[in-house]
Formats: sequence, C-alpha cells, structure tokens
Amino acid sequence: MEQLRTIGRELAMGSQGGWGQSKEFLDLVKSIGEARSKAEEDRIIARELEHLKRRLADPDVPRRKMKELLLRLVYAEMLGHDASFGHIHAVKMTHDESLPLKRTGYLAVALFLDERHDLVILVVNTIQKDLRSDNYLVVCAALTAACRLIGEEAIPAVLPQVVELLAHPKEAVRKKAVMALHRFYQRSSSSVSHLVSNFRKRLCDNDPGVMGATLCPLYDLILEEPNSYKDLVVSFVNILKQVVERRLPTSYDYHQIPAPFIQIKLLKILAVLGSGDKQASGHMYTVLGDIFRKGDTASNIGNAILYECICCISSIFPNPKMLEAAAETTSKFLKSDSHNLKYMGIDALGRLIKINPDIAEEHQLAVIDCLEDPDDTLKRKTFELLYKMTKSTNVEVIVDRMIEYMINITDHHYKTEIASRCVELAEQFAPSNQWFIQTMNKVFEHAGDLVNIRVAHNLMRLIAEGFGEEDEGADSQLRSSAVDSYLRIVGEPKLPSSFLQIICWVLGEYGTADGKYSASYIIGKLCDVAEAHLTDDTVKAYAISAIFKIFAFEIALGRKIDLLPECQTLVDELSASHSTDLQQRAYELQALLGLDKNAVESVMPADASCEDIEVDRNLSFLNSYVQQALENGASPYIPESERSGVISVGSYRSQEQQETSSHTLRFEAYEMPKPSLPLATSQTSMSTPTTDLVPVTEPGYYKEDHQTSKSQPPGDAVSGEFGVKLRLDGVQKKWGRPTYSSSTPSSLASSQQTTNGASHSDGGGSSSQPRESSYGSKRQQGTEVSAEKQRLAASLFGSAAAKADRKAQASRKTAKDSPSTEKVATTNVTAQPVKEQVIPAAPPPDLLDLGDEPVSSNPPSADPFSQLEGLLGPASAAPVLSGTPATSTSKAPDLMSIFSGDVPTGVASGSTDPTLGDVNSTSSHKGATAVASKKGPSLQDALQKDATARQVGVTPTGNNPNLFKDLLG
Repeated sequence: MEQLRTIGRELAMGSQGGWGQSKEFLDLVKSIGEARSKAEEDRIIARELEHLKRRLADPDVPRRKMKELLLRLVYAEMLGHDASFGHIHAVKMTHDESLPLKRTGYLAVALFLDERHDLVILVVNTIQKDLRSDNYLVVCAALTAACRLIGEEAIPAVLPQVVELLAHPKEAVRKKAVMALHRFYQRSSSSVSHLVSNFRKRLCDNDPGVMGATLCPLYDLILEEPNSYKDLVVSFVNILKQVVERRLPTSYDYHQIPAPFIQIKLLKILAVLGSGDKQASGHMYTVLGDIFRKGDTASNIGNAILYECICCISSIFPNPKMLEAAAETTSKFLKSDSHNLKYMGIDALGRLIKINPDIAEEHQLAVIDCLEDPDDTLKRKTFELLYKMTKSTNVEVIVDRMIEYMINITDHHYKTEIASRCVELAEQFAPSNQWFIQTMNKVFEHAGDLVNIRVAHNLMRLIAEGFGEEDEGADSQLRSSAVDSYLRIVGEPKLPSSFLQIICWVLGEYGTADGKYSASYIIGKLCDVAEAHLTDDTVKAYAISAIFKIFAFEIALGRKIDLLPECQTLVDELSASHSTDLQQRAYELQALLGLDKNAVESVMPADASCEDIEVDRNLSFLNSYVQQALENGASPYIPESERSGVISVGSYRSQEQQETSSHTLRFEAYEMPKPSLPLATSQTSMSTPTTDLVPVTEPGYYKEDHQTSKSQPPGDAVSGEFGVKLRLDGVQKKWGRPTYSSSTPSSLASSQQTTNGASHSDGGGSSSQPRESSYGSKRQQGTEVSAEKQRLAASLFGSAAAKADRKAQASRKTAKDSPSTEKVATTNVTAQPVKEQVIPAAPPPDLLDLGDEPVSSNPPSADPFSQLEGLLGPASAAPVLSGTPATSTSKAPDLMSIFSGDVPTGVASGSTDPTLGDVNSTSSHKGATAVASKKGPSLQDALQKDATARQVGVTPTGNNPNLFKDLLG
C-alpha cells in the first residue's frame, strides 16, 4: 500500500512538470497519503468516485481530460474500490486515433477487465484492427492487451494476425508476438498446438530479446515432451556458451553479469533434457564448467546462476568433476553469513547427496550450525536435509532432534509433517524395539490428534505382526515393552484420542499375555480410561472392546474372573447409552460372560488380529440363492447403467458440457449436409434451404508440424468430385476451423552464415583477475569447535567426522605455514593460460552479434543452428529472394486469405506454400476490392443473407471495423 501511494504521489508531482494533469489529481494523492485511518481513506475515495461519476456523465468532456479521469479511476480501483461505471469509457478510449490516448485506454482496460468480463467482446474488434496497424507502438499495445484479455473462445479471432507479426521488422513486436502465443498456449494448448514449430524458428532470431522470450514457451513444451526436443541440446549449449562469453550487447548485462535470466532459463531447459541421458549430458559439461569458473559470488544474481547450475548438475547424468565443482560452490554457500545463501547451500546439498552421500560429511559442522540457527526457515530446511541423509547409525540423534523441535513449534501443519517423518524414520531404521516404542509414544503424546489415523493403525499392525522375522521372542519382547510403557502413560492427563485408542487396543490384546499383570489390574486401568473420557465415544468403544477381549482370554484359559464393581457400572452406563454401537458392545460383553469355554474360543480365538480377512466382493455365497430365485420365476438383475430411463453421471456431465459450449462463440465452419439427402427441385419454397446445397468434401487444413509437411489438394480439385456444389458468389470467406497456418514469409536470416567453430575470448575476460570470494572471510580459521558439536557431528555423520576434523585442522595448519607459496602458485596458474592462448587470424562471425559482419575470404564453417533448418520443415529451409516467389510441391490452399479483407481470385492459378506466405500479398492488397455480389434467384438471395448474418457480430470486416455499426446493420 505504501508503494502504491508513493507511485501515485510521484505521478502526480511529475504531472506538474508538463504531463497535462490537473492539480486535482495531486490533491487526491496527497490527501490519501495523509489519511490517518482506513475509514478516512475510504471516505476520500468515495467522494472522489462520486465526482468522477458526474464528470464522466458529461458528454462534452475533452479527450485529454478524459485521459486524466481514467487515470484517477485506475488509482481508485487499485486501492480496492469499485469503479465499474467507468469501464465502458476505457473501452471507448481504445478506439481513439491518438496514440497516447489509445495506450491509456489499453492500460485501463487491461487493469479493469479480465477474459471473462462481458465487455471483452467489444475490445476484440479493436485489437484485431490495431494488430494490422502501421505504427508498431499501437501493435505492441494491442499485443499486450491480447495477453490479458483474449480468452480461449476468442483466440481463433486474433491468432492469424499474431502469427503474421512473428515476421515483423521490429524486434519489440516479434518479442510480444512470441509472448502472446505463449499465453495462448497456456490457456488453450490445442488452439496453437500446430504452431509449435514457430517457436523453433524464433530461437534463431537475430535479436537476443526475441530469442530469450522464445525460451519460455520452449521450456513448457520440453517439460511435457522432453524426447521431442533432444535435437536442440547442442543449440541450447551453443547459445549458453555465447552468453557466458559475453557476446551479447552490454545492454543485456545485469550487475555486470551477461544476460543472467537467459542463463537461468537455459540451465533449467538443459536440466530437463539431460536427465538420464548420458549423450546429451556430455555436451553440457564444458559450458557448466565455464559457468563455475567465471561465476560471480559477490552479487545475488551471480549466486542465483551458480545455484541453478548446481540444480542442473544434480539432474543430468553425473560427472565426477562437475560434482566436485558443485560441492565446492555449495561449501561457499554454507560458510556464508547470509541466511539466504545458507538456505541455498542446504537445498543444494540435499540435491547432491542423492548422487553422492559422502558429500554431506565434508560439511557436517556447517549443517549443525544451521540446525541450531534461530532462523526457523533455515532450521526447517536443515531438517529436510537430515531426513534425506538418515541411516541406521544416526537415526536416534536425528529423530530426537526432530521430536524436540516438534514440541516447541505451534504450526499444526508443519507439526503434522514432522510427526509423519519421525514415524517413517522410526519404522525404517529403528535400532531396537524399546527405542521404537518410546519414540512412537513421544510422537503421539506431543503431536496429539494431528497424527494421521493411519499411523496409529500401522503401529497397531506392527505390534501385532512383529518385525516379520522368525524370532518369536523378539516380537513378544516388543509387545511386553509396549504394555509396560502404556501402563505408565495411561494415567497422565490430556492424552490424545488416537493415542488412547492404541493404548486400549494393546492392553486388550497383550495386557495379560506374559502373565506379568493380572486381568483385574488391566481391567481396572481400562475402566479408568473410559470414565476419564465420557464425551469420547471412540475411546469408550476401544476400552469396552479391550475388556471384552480380556474376559474372553481368561475364560478360554479356564480361569474364573469376577466382574469388578467399576466395570459393572461402566457396562450398565453403556447399555443405556444413546450410541447404538456402545450399546451393542455392552450387551455382547454381558452375553459373553454366560458362555462356556468352547463357545468363547470359537467366538474370540486367540491372536486373531494377525489373521487375514478375505472379502468376497462378488458375494459368491449367494449364488445358490440367486439361482433358486431365478428358477422360481424371479426377474434377473439388470445393471444400473443398462436400465431404461436412467441417465448415468458421465452422460449427464457430457450433456451439461455440451449445453455450456453451445452458448459460447463458435469459429468453426458449419457442418456440411450428408450425401444421402435428396436434392429438392422446387425453387419457390424458402423453407427448405438444402435445395441449393450439395455435399462437398471438406478441404484439408494445413497443420504445421516440426517433423513432416503433408500436402493437401486444392479446394477446387476436391470439390470437383461432385457435379454441383455450394454457390458462394459474392460471399466473403470469413469462417474456418480454429487451426490456422502461418502466412509469414520465411526469415532471410538463413542467408547470413554463422559459425560453430572455436569461440574467440573477449579481451576483458582474459586479463581480469578472478574475484576473491567473500564467503568465510569474516570467520577466523583457527576457531576451535566445541566438544558438544564434535560429538553431535560424530553421531550424525558417523566415523568420518573425526577424519574430516583432522583433515580440516591439517589444512588450516598448512595454510598458516605457507601463505606465500600459495600466492605464487596462484599467479602461476592464472598466468599459464595467457601464454598458451592462440589468437585466430580472422574470428568467425557470431550468431548473436548485432554488429557488422566481418568480411573474410575463408569459407565460413558450419552454422551452429544449421541442424535446425531440417527440423523447421522443407518450406522454411529454402530462403525466399526478394521479387522471386518461392514455389513448393505442397498445394494446400492459403487459408490466411479467408481472414483477410479481400476475396482471393482463385486457387487454380497456382498456390503458394503456407509456411512461406503469399509472396504477392503486397500487390494484392493495393488493388484488390470486395467482389460485388451478383443478383440471382430467390435462393441465392437467401444464401447472401445467411452469409451476411454470419459475418455480423463476431468477425467484423476490414472495411467496416466499427462493431456497433455491424451489429445495427
């Protein structure tokens, strides 16, 4: 809110410098900034909105004054108030011929409306017209608004114009066109799935901004189908290499880092493409090593690139040298004083230990420091790292630390996550049965009912089945230790309900199994649990069932047991309970006491909790009954889906979707009549419109594909199979499927040769000394580690902790003894590559270099993106010379002419490749006019009226861009 007020104040104060704004805007912003409460601010905005509503209702408001009023409306709505009464004025301003007013209208519309607003249909026509404007600033404003306002239904209306703008001479327009196509793909991938190859073409754009914008849609496509883009690995690596070598203009630098955001996006793409692919990963190792070597650790953006490089290395096929470089950079992050860099180091270490677990042992003290850090976010990230590196030797220390942290936090969501992780680690790496039971007791005691009920069921099943080994003595010892611990805990107050359920079940199953405790003692404890939780029916149900089991076991053993007074009171109370479940359990207990030994053994067999229950889902035991009923004349069972008059849920949903889609705009062609319909001979009846319609096979629509380009027969040849066809004389072609082919001419950049050879190093990179890292500079190397941390490190990381400590002390001692030797070695290492560097006589031209191309007599080497030309289809591989139309073997009709303002004169004279576009479009636009409609019989008039009706309201003509005039005839 403070930033919004500051921006508004600066805008208002800047308006006094000649922006044409009035003092009223300054007073408005000043009064809002000086408001002492939200109520006072609301009163100021409400008074301003009433004033704006009166001013906007005045028909004589000047245009420039209207611009200021709209800006004040935008300011009010950004503060959270409703300004919907001015939305229509913003839509009207988008029709203005003045560029500042038009851009202001687009800005206001983009902030006021969204793709589901009712007024968006009024803006689509204006966007279509502005996309064909000669002023590239107007085109950019229309593309920006299209990204915000064009929904899935309106995408086909503007898609052809956006595709044409991919070949616009201005790089800003091409960049925004790529962004618009990416936005369309995110909203409806099926609408632009045939235009995927355009992203490959724009990857070879001469402007780095367009190339960088193309990486975003390519990343989304690669995430869905990585195998389809494996051939681009070398191209991505070459681009990244040129960026790292500072071959881009300095305008793309950020904090002296060359195009860092392009580097990050390329690293993410390479991480996906190189995952599990050794051959693809082999191309990446060299450039990744260059990034580590030239990485700048003095700025946040430099650290971001290094972190993304570590993520890439952890995803691709592992390489020992790359893992060593990543571990070294991770060590710098962990030794930093910044909590953000420590967080990155912990996350990077968690990625690297999946490949090599020994890497964590080198940074054990840094991990312990993060574990004891007061920053809660850093501590949570460290616990995630410890969870990943847990094994049988350190599980006790890690789980105890996690439980201690779980006790002190109040976040229920994270407490639930910590509890589930403790349970998982205890079940997987428990060193002993006693430790496992104690750990589970702590988790249930402190986490309470936040623990998933499945965890309680798993614990009960684990106690019943044991650890799956043949040793029955160990399982008996586990159950005995569980009974002992639960009898000590059961008297404590405020125990969670799930924990009490486990206690009651274990005491009922194994309370008297080893003979250590009497049945009366266990029953008394269970009665105390039931009386202490009178409002919890679940706990009382578990308690009465446990008492039921103890009585059954004692009767089966031939022992006589008397019903305790407190137990009798509990049974009487539950017999009169409102819960039918508790009533049934109480009556079953009373009935059990009257049975003999044999009956009890059959009703409650010993150790029945370990038996597998088989559920007969087909109810096969009823087959004889069903067969007998059928023989007696009963009607057979009919499945619900086959019954008459019953609509399934799936069909209901499909019907509802069909009804919903019928109320939306449709851009596909009308369905053609079936061939079996007879042709009527009467021409006087106007109620049968099919008399002039005959089946004409639907012409194939060209669909771009990066693998193959299939040719389609022209429309005249297809329709020639029938004798008569639909008469479309004088009807402009405005309808078609929502799949459009690209009509942009192929780029002439293919004639410009680029090289993939040896890259020349710039002068600034070879002479500059590497920056000294600031990580750990504030720490003293000789600081002794406390004995407690050493013991903790030894318990977490095993015996390697002592070795690492001795190595660290030895390295510190060596560093103190010979500082001068290290300096001399450093200078020798840095000076050696300069001597061996060989400067080429004539450096080859660069793909992304925007300067003049150097002239060289030697033939150029292979193009780094020449392999892309074969992937872009045969049409795009052949360059188009000026003045010479390129012909193609494909004879698909140029469907872009359907959406232009002119009617094509024919297709028989020769068709052009859709990927190359219409070469003679310039001459056709100069002299082409709409074909005059011819008068004919009455049926022809009906067809013309039908065509006119289909034009109005959805796709306005180029000669009449006013939507209201189209709607009103």
